[in-house]
Amino acid sequence: MRVHVIGAGPSGCMAAIAAAENGHDVVIIEKNAKIGRKLYISGKGRCNLTNAADQRAFVLNTVSNPKFPISALRAFSNEDVESFFEEAGVALKTERGGRVFPVSDKSSDIIDALLAKLRALKVKILFSCELLSLTVSGNRVTEIITTKGTFPTDAVVLATGGASYPLTGSDGKGYGILASLGHRIVPPVAALCPTELKGAYDSEGKLITPDVLPFPEGLSLKNVRLSAVFCGKTVRSEFGEMLFTDKGVSGPIALTLSSYVNRLDFNSLVYALDLKPALDESILDKRLTSEFSASNKIYRNVMGELLPHSLIPYFCTLSGINGEKQVNLITREERKRIGRLLKNLTFPVRSLAPIAEAIVTAGGCDVKEIDPRTMRSKLIQNLAVCGELLDVDALTGGFNIQLALSTGHAAGDNI
Repeated sequence: MRVHVIGAGPSGCMAAIAAAENGHDVVIIEKNAKIGRKLYISGKGRCNLTNAADQRAFVLNTVSNPKFPISALRAFSNEDVESFFEEAGVALKTERGGRVFPVSDKSSDIIDALLAKLRALKVKILFSCELLSLTVSGNRVTEIITTKGTFPTDAVVLATGGASYPLTGSDGKGYGILASLGHRIVPPVAALCPTELKGAYDSEGKLITPDVLPFPEGLSLKNVRLSAVFCGKTVRSEFGEMLFTDKGVSGPIALTLSSYVNRLDFNSLVYALDLKPALDESILDKRLTSEFSASNKIYRNVMGELLPHSLIPYFCTLSGINGEKQVNLITREERKRIGRLLKNLTFPVRSLAPIAEAIVTAGGCDVKEIDPRTMRSKLIQNLAVCGELLDVDALTGGFNIQLALSTGHAAGDNI
């Protein structure tokens, strides 16, 4: 059969490989001059291609429609992915959190392995060729219309990616193609992205905006807890590392929260930061009492025992207490105020970063219209959809690339 795969990201490449291994005549339509443009920048150029966790962990780390990819993951698992690349000559290593990387820390090794496999299987790649539309007749795609001509086809795999990092080719145009064929598109939104904040509430509940009190940009905090609170109810809480930016917060736990709040009304959403999650309020108060009572040190210096140096001026301002004040003069009410801020520093959310800056896209083709075993469309007989085009997204740690590879393999293997 003549199979056309649209897109040469991880899902498209794996779909083409699986289809070619089954004896089909495969052509990839790729708008870029190289394969794997987005793969190249993944994991800061190191390419976290999968995770060594078990199947249950993949479900738990998939945010949207977590049960949909189960069949694809079973058919082409993380162990299969590791075997695939190791057999292709890429040595792999497993790091903290089960993250799997090439030993070289070079994403180019993963891309080169995919390209070598495609060439060995005689898959033809039309570079700098963009899909314009699909001709459908009798509930089947009959032609691929591209910038380099029109091609008759027997089967199509659509793997054009989401809408994040559009310069890599993932510009969201695949959604329009699917919509033109009658598929429902869940509106795409940013996932795994920084959050922009309106400022921070001081100890009296007054909003202090960044133009008055800039965020401590570049400050990385470890072992803190960040919670998303919507209409007074905690939506999600994450423990770990975060980073202040000039506009708000980023880093692992902030990125995770973004995937759970991206469809909420930001006017009713705040982030609450617990700077001392290992201490409950009473123990923290005892520690503050001990630090303050028998000392003539000044407030900002004593806070150096509790906070990173670059956070102290920011914190002192929000507490409403002069940083030069001697701590043995701090009142009980002021001490309680400091304790509340340490456990619950609150920031109203302005928005998430633009979708173009997100690591992945949430939303896409409604999975109710896709067969989860084969990735075939339930509307168009010879069309399959895979990768980030699907309304399936996961957390960081190699889960998203594994989902792309597994759904791509399912699409290609079941032509």
